[in-house]
Amino acid sequence: MTNEELNLNDILRVRREKLKALKEAGKNPFDIVKYDVTHHSDEIKNNFEAMEGQFVSVAGRIMSKRDMGKASFSDVQDRNGRIQIYIKTDDIGEENYKEFKTYDIGDIIGVKGTVFKTKRGEISIHAKEIVLLTKSLHPLPEKWHGLKDTDIRYRQRYVDLIVNPEVRDAFIKRTKIIQCVRKFFDDRGFLEVDTPVLATIASGAAARPFITHSNALDIDLYLRIATELYLKRLIVGGFERVYEMGKDFRNEGISVRHNPEFTMIELYQAYADYNDMMEHCEQCIAYCAQEVLGTTKITYQGTEIDLTPPWNRITMIDAVKKYAGVDFREVKGDEAAREIAKKLNLVDELKKDLKYCTWGDILNAAFEAYVEEHLIQPTFVIDYPVEISPLTKAKKDDPTITERFEAFIYGREIANAYSELNDPIVQRERFLQQLKEREYGDDEAYAMDEDFIHSLEIGMPPTGGMGIGIDRIIMFLTDSYSIRDVILFPTMKPLD
Repeated sequence: MTNEELNLNDILRVRREKLKALKEAGKNPFDIVKYDVTHHSDEIKNNFEAMEGQFVSVAGRIMSKRDMGKASFSDVQDRNGRIQIYIKTDDIGEENYKEFKTYDIGDIIGVKGTVFKTKRGEISIHAKEIVLLTKSLHPLPEKWHGLKDTDIRYRQRYVDLIVNPEVRDAFIKRTKIIQCVRKFFDDRGFLEVDTPVLATIASGAAARPFITHSNALDIDLYLRIATELYLKRLIVGGFERVYEMGKDFRNEGISVRHNPEFTMIELYQAYADYNDMMEHCEQCIAYCAQEVLGTTKITYQGTEIDLTPPWNRITMIDAVKKYAGVDFREVKGDEAAREIAKKLNLVDELKKDLKYCTWGDILNAAFEAYVEEHLIQPTFVIDYPVEISPLTKAKKDDPTITERFEAFIYGREIANAYSELNDPIVQRERFLQQLKEREYGDDEAYAMDEDFIHSLEIGMPPTGGMGIGIDRIIMFLTDSYSIRDVILFPTMKPLD
């Protein structure tokens, strides 16, 4: 056992002994069920002139203690920040003061007293009464080094939030951003709905699902990978503008951009197309930035990014021509495209054997390999090949291309949208082709959904739809490097 471990064991033992002594004295802090709080730290600091001399009651965690003999100073942290407490023997009594001196960093206390300003000008509370509300039996990270190890931070987010104020601030911003997204679409006449998280078919996106089993029905079920097909059913049912904000689940890799459980908003609007979705996308994200940060010009990882609409627009073919040097308009047929795949070293990047890959598959692979990293400023990449867009309407003047876009910031996809395919005959053909893609080795290909096709046979109006990755938007607006920095409890492998 190391010296550090021995020291920790000593600290744990001492804290438990202190708790035992409190219990034996009839002062068990865990017996307290309620404490009346009248004010929080920021209220007092922001309104000092009006509150000077006022009697207040606050509660929070001890973050520091400075013993000066018969008086002490302590910083207490509540939900909104920290405030200094001045404790004097004459004010709370010698016995209570003696007990306070046994309190540890991390203990949670209640304080009643008057608001004043010290000689050094720090707004504080002159304590008249202190009560221990919770005994912390484990020490917080050392003051000057804090909690820096990212693995521990993600596993012990509760400690991370206590000792790293910037982390707390990021998650407060997360809540505000989500509220802004909802308000934006509520104000535009969209109806928020809930659709199933458990489904009998995993479809609506190109992704591998998580599989579970229903004992009651004795069937396998899937955690949803997208809400798309259920939301389109609601468009069929007459809800002309709907959205759902919620969790999706994809059984795929974990990285700075990917977590198996993530937050997505999907929205669908009858009588609209992908151009309307572009307008919603750029306006929504700019609105959130302005409301939460006060500006549409942000800095992400040292790079200035301007979210002000309108955003850049470029077709996928033009983007590949610009960054890969190949004009796919001049690449005629699948065989010619396969030769291009070899020249661009794309073979290992393809989801299936090269002999099964089409012109559209290879165009998309070239885009992912050569273009995405260059899309730093907000950009809509439009007009994707039909092979990778099975739920999207083809363009009238070119059936190999669809009315689809993906939005990119800092080389990362943040939104995906279509002019939705509403022809049930064509949709069935697309699903059948996707089943062949599975046979060819693409385990992310779409599944057949007969009930969805039946809903299209009932009749779905022309519709525009979009999905926005909420976690990624929050990453940009909080300057967070990893998606794990904006998910309170990211998916982690257990240590044991």
